[in-house]
Amino acid sequence: MHAAPAPVSILSLLIPAVGGQGGGVLSEWIVEAAALDGFRAHGTSIPGVAQRTGSTTYYVELLTDRAATDDPVFSLYPVPGALDVLLAPEYLEVARMIEAGFVSPARTTVVCSTHRLYTIHEKTATGRAIYPRERLDTLARATARHLVAFDALAVARERGTEVNAVLLGALAGSGALPVSAEAFRKAIESRGVAVAANLAGFDIGLELSRGDNSVDEGVQGNAHVAPSVDEGVQGNAHVAPSVDEGVQGNAHVAPSVNEGVWGKPKGSPNSIDIPPMPSAVRTVVDHALPRLIDYQDMRYARRYLARLHPFVEREAVGAIVARHLATWMTYEDAIRVAQAKTRATRFARIRGEARAGDGTVVEVTDYLKPDLDEIWGILPHRLVAPFARWAQRRWPHGRPTLGQHVRTTTVTGYLRIWLLARLRVLRPMSWRARVEDERIDRWLAGVERALAWDEALAREIAHLARLVKGYGDVRRRLASLFDTGLALALQVGETETRRGRGATIATALIERFRRDVLDGPDGELRAAALATTASARAAAGDSDGLRALVMPQSAAG
Repeated sequence: MHAAPAPVSILSLLIPAVGGQGGGVLSEWIVEAAALDGFRAHGTSIPGVAQRTGSTTYYVELLTDRAATDDPVFSLYPVPGALDVLLAPEYLEVARMIEAGFVSPARTTVVCSTHRLYTIHEKTATGRAIYPRERLDTLARATARHLVAFDALAVARERGTEVNAVLLGALAGSGALPVSAEAFRKAIESRGVAVAANLAGFDIGLELSRGDNSVDEGVQGNAHVAPSVDEGVQGNAHVAPSVDEGVQGNAHVAPSVNEGVWGKPKGSPNSIDIPPMPSAVRTVVDHALPRLIDYQDMRYARRYLARLHPFVEREAVGAIVARHLATWMTYEDAIRVAQAKTRATRFARIRGEARAGDGTVVEVTDYLKPDLDEIWGILPHRLVAPFARWAQRRWPHGRPTLGQHVRTTTVTGYLRIWLLARLRVLRPMSWRARVEDERIDRWLAGVERALAWDEALAREIAHLARLVKGYGDVRRRLASLFDTGLALALQVGETETRRGRGATIATALIERFRRDVLDGPDGELRAAALATTASARAAAGDSDGLRALVMPQSAAG
């Protein structure tokens, strides 16, 4: 009678990869390190679509018994609920794997980076669609048996290494695999690629993982964690720290970064006489003025204050108007794009990200694709207005574009963009400025009119400015929806207040309209249908029908 064979212990590890962060190299390091340390291991990859529209995963299994004589049977795919280690190069990937059922609170060690690389849905949504970090924190803590989490991307950038090397060190320090740290180092050396930088990253991750015994009790723990790369994100775009960051209240405002530079805006916000205003409004104004001066000039900043003046005494409305007015008045036209692309700080940042030495030549090619509106938008209104009206009739659903590749690190390429930025002096008389100013003035008039009826409705109309964003066809589509929403708000608000009933229906209706638009293309269709129905009912004086649009359950009752 033969004795039953001893159970074979196989550890499983899953890497849900993000494109460009070396998930394939990371899995190869792990398999190589296991072999160097006397373990048998096997790795497979499941390719997907790049750029976050699909998943690419790497799966590794490791036989823990070095002395085993029988050949192990390795699986090609992970099994939900039976995963020992999840090694995630990005935070949302942890949530993806938890949703798929791979992570078990009784079994799985999670080693991950807490930085975010936004998905296509998060980046393309009209409103704010970024997955809440707090939910990711809670989910990771609740479902992992042991959690090692820190911002590996920030650490890698700070130390001049790569995310996958830092995470490999964190994996070694977690003790989730029986492979020695020395074996991991030899695996890095065996590939012969950026050995010094990768070893440095490995040692940093190893130190962070080993040095923080409480890291699994909280996402940050006591480990040194550099600031998250998505800190400061507003809306869907990553926003670099402002030159006036940290200015609060009545504090001294730094001069414009362009002061004293020929051909660029001159002046300082400190030379502008700012009238007394509530603190909430003043805080926004202190941040807005340097941006407006950098965008155009001192006169433009004073025009901003003049436009804001009618609302400053109504603090809640004034703060909303101050914020959206500053953003709107610094709309991104071709001149602004050229200004950003020719800043010395941009080229310094690119050299830093490329880790270029003093003698290294870095070539930068900018891919530009302006449409007709963006091209003639910077030219005088009187000159191009007839052409703009003709183009709108000729191409109502999209203007032709002019694609071009400009090497901004060459003399001719840089001069092309630099000279475009110098056209800033033409902006106040440009076709685009006329279009934007007319729409801004209608918006401000609508807010002021609503203030006489109901402050809550005025706040909602002020928030409608969030809809005006984007470039080209997207901006034209959203601007049209803004016009629809503004007209609807004033129509329904006037219908309500004429009957002495306040503006509760109009306020709720415009809030719903705005949220639908910010929900994306499908929401835009819902918002357009809502506006059509509500406008017809308001014209017919159907108050009950309007109420049913925003409170269907109570209306039905």
